[in-house]
Amino acid sequence: MHGHGGMAELNHGFEYRKRLGTDAADVTVIDYLTRHYSRFTREEWLDRIESGHILLNGTPSNRETVLRAGLILSWMRPPWEEPVAPGSFAILYRDERLLGVAKPAGLPTVPGGGGFMENTLLSLVRGYFPGASPLHRLGRGTSGIVLFALTPEAASKISQAWRCGQILKVYRALASGCPALDEFEVDTPIGPVPHRILKTIHAASTTGKPAHSHINVLERRDECCLLQIRITTGRPHQIRIHLAAAGHPLVGDQLYTAGGVPAEDSRALPSDLGYHLHSALLGFAHPATNKWVEIACPPPPVLRRSNEFLK
Repeated sequence: MHGHGGMAELNHGFEYRKRLGTDAADVTVIDYLTRHYSRFTREEWLDRIESGHILLNGTPSNRETVLRAGLILSWMRPPWEEPVAPGSFAILYRDERLLGVAKPAGLPTVPGGGGFMENTLLSLVRGYFPGASPLHRLGRGTSGIVLFALTPEAASKISQAWRCGQILKVYRALASGCPALDEFEVDTPIGPVPHRILKTIHAASTTGKPAHSHINVLERRDECCLLQIRITTGRPHQIRIHLAAAGHPLVGDQLYTAGGVPAEDSRALPSDLGYHLHSALLGFAHPATNKWVEIACPPPPVLRRSNEFLK
């Protein structure tokens, strides 16, 4: 188990750098920043420009500077306090080319929305394995196996196998209600749909990309059931969307409701916690030997059968 303690201190800040494209030509700095980075107000951007924090090719700009394609626009986001997240991971598999780790629920895989940059699995893993690159990601609330490549060749081979559907991916989930069948498939396409906060969000969509999940009921409980899900595609939030589309949204999922779409008035975000989903098994042909490798990660107690005790 690797990790460190409380994670509420300030991070190191972050330098944003962008090589400007043709869309920036003949636009002033203030107009460009306001248009492209709308999470800050025009007043906040003016303040940053006037205090010399907005650079063009390394030199402070002023508000009326006119941009052109090819310039490097950069600014420093000062250190900020990130949301608290678990600060540890466990190693499940390791050789010279690949690293399989167990991600705890509540820890983002990579930096992204919600103010996370250093409180991520990627940052923790790179503290021990500086060259590691994640080959896929799990939702923040999902626990279980994340596979990292330690060499570019391994990354390329596993990524190709992933695209070709040659990776075995088995999950556990706690779903509401009880399906009529002990075994069933869901093939609802998944694609972007409008969302009131994020503009778009992945959900069930007739114009989406093909997606396939194979579901087995492991145990029927009072108001819910324990499921095993094998996915042959890997669309964003696929299991949450597919089970909701089948009429059995995950217990505690604030976002996806029956039909596999967000509720009309929902302010829930994909990173909200509370659902129970775990990546339990990952199988693949090893990039160097072609031998079949399976990495298993024991599920948390709520996702175990009542008679399933860990050896």
